[in-house]
Amino acid sequence: MNLIRRSFILLLVVCLGCVAQSASPDLTRKIERQVRSYYNMPPDVNVTIGAPSPAPDFPNFESLTVTVDSGGKKQDLAFLISKDRSSLIRMTKFDLTKDPLAEKMSKINVSGRPTRGAKASKVVLVNFDDLECPFCSRMHQTLFPELLKEYGDRVTFIYKDYPLTEIHPWATHAAVDANCLAAQNGDAYWDLADYIHANQHEVNSEKTPGARLEALDKLTMLQGQKHGLDVVKLQSCIKAQDESAVKASMKEAEGIGVEATPTLFISGEKIDGAVPISQVRAALDRALKDANLPVPEHAAAAAAPASK
Repeated sequence: MNLIRRSFILLLVVCLGCVAQSASPDLTRKIERQVRSYYNMPPDVNVTIGAPSPAPDFPNFESLTVTVDSGGKKQDLAFLISKDRSSLIRMTKFDLTKDPLAEKMSKINVSGRPTRGAKASKVVLVNFDDLECPFCSRMHQTLFPELLKEYGDRVTFIYKDYPLTEIHPWATHAAVDANCLAAQNGDAYWDLADYIHANQHEVNSEKTPGARLEALDKLTMLQGQKHGLDVVKLQSCIKAQDESAVKASMKEAEGIGVEATPTLFISGEKIDGAVPISQVRAALDRALKDANLPVPEHAAAAAAPASK
């Protein structure tokens, strides 16, 4: 009997603790209204308020998690709530024992990829590229030649595949063909990338999807012959159209937040889209300084003519 009584008392204490930790309906409503208003959330987004829990590092506060669910995509937001329930603070905790840029860069596999610029620099620029993408073409033709001229002796430049298959039907085929060249000769890969980015219209002008793929194969074979590659091996690779490496690159890219092309990573720092060269320079200069490498001198921008 005493055992049953003790068990009942223990259960009662535990339940009382649960009630004490849970957020009241009034508090839940207040928090949700504040969060929805501050983040301007659409009405169909679900907001769930978690139970307050101890926050040892913050006296007079408890930690609280707000879960935001938008169409099945959930995100947990960490907050601190005062014990008197009068203040809510958005909390972002940074772990200074880790380097987020180095961690992101470690998730990009550049093994075996053709390089331009310095062969093995501490500073690496990775561009997730789509050979059918007009914005990639613009960046490749206008921005990259200037960057190579300025940084080619101290930065390693690498392209990886991220064909936007939903809008660019021949991009994956082009990536596979380029990789067939890369398997034998890095310069052949770059020459094909240069040519296609400068002459996308040649492929697009073909009247049928099949004709566009044939045009890509012919361009690839021409580069193979130009560089004296093993033609039989190259033909076999082109015919096989093994997309596994391209798909692996796409999965890797999505895992580090790539959603479109071009997307650059400069020693882990992400740059989205075809941006002004000044932004890329700033990231490169910062990465060089962090690596204790010399930063190139940049020509001063031309002064605007005086108005009359």
